[in-house]
This record gives sequence, C-alpha cells and structure tokens, in this order.
Amino acid sequence: MKIKLNQKQKVTLYIGLFLIAASLVVWIGFGAEIFTKTQVLVEKTDDLFGTTYKEFENKFVLGLDYTAAFSFAVLLITSIIIFFQRTNKEKEL
Repeated sequence: MKIKLNQKQKVTLYIGLFLIAASLVVWIGFGAEIFTKTQVLVEKTDDLFGTTYKEFENKFVLGLDYTAAFSFAVLLITSIIIFFQRTNKEKEL
C-alpha cells in the first residue's frame, strides 16, 4: 500500500525527522550516555601536596532516556498533525 502525502504533510514529516535527527546529534555530542547525569566524578590534583582526589562536580550530561522520550513525543505529535492535514479527497478513502 502506497501512501500519498500532500505538500503540508511532507513538510511536517521533514520537520519531525529533522527534530529527531537533531536530538540524536545532541545526544552524541553529550557523549552518548545511556542515562542522564547531573553530577560527574572528576579527578582533581591538590596543588599544595600534589595528591589526586576524586570529587563530584555539578554537570548535566544528556542521556538516551530523555532523548528517546523527546523523539517519541515528536513522533507522536508529528503523526497527529499529519493525520489532521489530510485533504478532502484523502478523507473519502
């Protein structure tokens, strides 16, 4: 079964695909972590004694969990918009 899309539906589809691709690129840019992190363990050096120690630093790292939820929401909203952008000829089928 071949689905024919009108011009508005194609533009909506392309925008939705662009948003999903952009979210994946941002996720990869943050390091492609599985889970979102709000703190990162950082190794620091003490200037006085020259020893190293580990400390948590407040830093946001986007994870796949938020990215997947955003992509699913975009997919759902895009599908609904495409459904309501049908022309009268398509509604009769």
